[in-house]
Amino acid sequence: MKIALMDSGIGLLAATAAVRRLRPDADLVLSLDPEGMPWGRRTPDDLTGRALLVAEAAAAQRPDALIVGCNTASVHALPTLRARLEPGLPVVGTVPAIRPAAAGGGHVAIWATPATTGSTYQRGLIRDHADGVPVTEVPCWGLAEAVEQADEAAIDTAVAAAAALTPADVTTVVLGCTHYELVAERIRAAVQRPGMPPLVLHGSADAVAAQALRRIGEAPAPDAPASGTLTVLLSGHEGALPPAALAYEEGRLLPTASPAADLR
Repeated sequence: MKIALMDSGIGLLAATAAVRRLRPDADLVLSLDPEGMPWGRRTPDDLTGRALLVAEAAAAQRPDALIVGCNTASVHALPTLRARLEPGLPVVGTVPAIRPAAAGGGHVAIWATPATTGSTYQRGLIRDHADGVPVTEVPCWGLAEAVEQADEAAIDTAVAAAAALTPADVTTVVLGCTHYELVAERIRAAVQRPGMPPLVLHGSADAVAAQALRRIGEAPAPDAPASGTLTVLLSGHEGALPPAALAYEEGRLLPTASPAADLR
């Protein structure tokens, strides 16, 4: 079994680690786009073009499923990716976990990139899935970029700034960018208020990993031998994980990359 994941950068590590935990025996293909990142600053059409390049590079490795490990790419490019690759290759997108967050009741904050915050897409998800609970959208200026570079000081600054915009009565935070899941505990520590119940965080990685297995008819097997290989593609070329990936536990879970064919 082979699972591919794609993103412009290391935001896909959270979903990659979730797949690795569910199926240690799965071969993994990580298709990144360092030549085109960051995707969030591109127009929807331009982003879709870059996403297609990265997706087709992954598809050439003949995976059983492809996870789009990026909220922004899922918003803008998922229909195009599915039209190009399905039904031969199941494509699983990443959507902010608003529904399960709202199910817990209480005030919900959605931490997302400035481009996503206030967008028609996110407002639609809130309208359709928040079930009437109060929701505050929090723009996280520079946080994804800081996580991508593993810049500790910049992460602290960005997290503190977003926490200052988060109402004191928030009980649940939706991590609306896959990069944020790599620093989830730092977010928890910054937002948790004295006297409030323990803060609940909702990411998408576990649900996306489980959905990918369902799409290909495979069951979780967390006790399987850790025999899965890792292939890394950088804008279509054979490569290695960016050094910043090893700053995070999710990156350190992965094996050394195995050779892949250069696709250009």
